[in-house]
Amino acid sequence: MDQAIAFVYVLGSQKAFDMAPSKQVDPGWHSFMLHTQQYAAWCQEQFGYFVHHVPNTGVRTHGLMRTVSDRIRAAGFEVDAHLWSTTAECNPPACCGDGDGC
Repeated sequence: MDQAIAFVYVLGSQKAFDMAPSKQVDPGWHSFMLHTQQYAAWCQEQFGYFVHHVPNTGVRTHGLMRTVSDRIRAAGFEVDAHLWSTTAECNPPACCGDGDGC
């Protein structure tokens, strides 16, 4: 869950709408959003606006996951590389020969 919060924080504070969560981190964001009142209040407090979830799984390339994890690290958060698939795994659909996946 901490990786999802770090992701949304960087996305919202930097208005980095070119980012996408990894397939392992995305469920954490979904879980946070299900607590709609708390999520909406947190977004308003942190950014002054509601951060919407716009599915964009088609852009989950290994390169993007590396960039996203670098942005999260640069913002002062710890990055769990396994959850960002910056280790040996990849993020479908851009995987194992499609684009710059595995």
